[in-house]
Amino acid sequence: MSQDTSGTQRDEEREGRLDPEALLTKYHLRDSDVENDQTPVPYAGSDSHPRRRGRLRVYLGAVAGAGKTYAMLAEGHRRRARGTDVVVGYVETHGRPQTQAMLGDLEVIPRKKITYRGVTLEEMDTEAIIARYPQVALVDELAHTNVPGSKYAKRYQDVEHVLDAGINVVTTLNIQHLESLNDLVASITGVRVSETLPDRILDQAEEVELIDISPYALRQRMRHGNIYPPDRIEPALNNFFREGNLTALREMALRRTAEKTEAQLQQYMSEHNISKIWPASERVLVGFDHRSHTRQVLRDAWRLAHGLHADLIAISIEPVGYLAFTSRLIMLLKYGKNARRHREAALRRLEEHIVLAEDLGAEVIRMKSQDIARTLVQVANERQVTQIVLGQPVRSRWEEILRGSIINRLLRLSTDIDIHLVPHRKEEEV
Repeated sequence: MSQDTSGTQRDEEREGRLDPEALLTKYHLRDSDVENDQTPVPYAGSDSHPRRRGRLRVYLGAVAGAGKTYAMLAEGHRRRARGTDVVVGYVETHGRPQTQAMLGDLEVIPRKKITYRGVTLEEMDTEAIIARYPQVALVDELAHTNVPGSKYAKRYQDVEHVLDAGINVVTTLNIQHLESLNDLVASITGVRVSETLPDRILDQAEEVELIDISPYALRQRMRHGNIYPPDRIEPALNNFFREGNLTALREMALRRTAEKTEAQLQQYMSEHNISKIWPASERVLVGFDHRSHTRQVLRDAWRLAHGLHADLIAISIEPVGYLAFTSRLIMLLKYGKNARRHREAALRRLEEHIVLAEDLGAEVIRMKSQDIARTLVQVANERQVTQIVLGQPVRSRWEEILRGSIINRLLRLSTDIDIHLVPHRKEEEV
């Protein structure tokens, strides 16, 4: 029996087949590999058919020199120390000593050489990365444009190929390279960025981490020679790296990171069927109608939202069914034969209030409902509203008997939302 086994092993070695232990090592199938990094692995016997797509992590910064590449390399060292198989797919140190030192002893995939117009240039070797099949690949400058003659025009397309192969990718990106911000960045900085990538790449990333630095600190880093060589420092500080430009770009990066975080929170709540309000950020919902008092209600809601640095949503709900019938009845009882004229004037005022709400920067929503209070609460929950602003009711007792009290019903329905009532002033009707 032992002689047959030894003969089989020798036959396998002659035929070039690996023994089971070698297969476990080559394809990262050991339990420790899975525990160290829960990433897709290829099926045994194949280098090109992963079980699922790799994860994309993006270090996002305002401008060059913020520390994105340094942070990416530091993460590579941390992961390798935990036993994860990490390689450097492409890193551009720009000659910065600190970044070069951080590269350290990480395994680097040799670059592919491409000759274009008699000049030999280097690009990331995507196929070599996939053939090596690490658990994580570090790839710098996601928006980079490849040399003509490359398989893909843009590096983000190479990264998508690597992700499709089942390899996790950690990468870097500056906010001005997003396609949607190209015109805005040009208008602020006076510089048209030529290398851009679709916003969907950032939107689809599983992780986005902001590498933030104040404009003053970044300019000091520039003066100390940590970003550009000496001959480029002053021109950069006086042009693209002006403090105003850096502040605007920093705000863009902060906002985009916050939007990504909010989208992930909404997805999590949806997946876990969470309907309760999680006040991670403030939102103000103001209800408005045709009454003259509405102008003051909208202004007060805007002041509240402005003070909280919150989004403002303005909603007008047209009553239908029984509520519409009682509204017409009350109008007829109050104004008699002039009811139609009053109704037309009310519609004109409603349109004016919509214009006012838009001028105040509010998102305007128009709806129809048989239950105004329930619709307000429903919209507030869907939009994660934390504050509702309404005008104080001015209906008489008999009007409330006919229609009911929206405020009382709203108080019974909403438990996690603050409700503000703006007092009615007689002079406003005049």
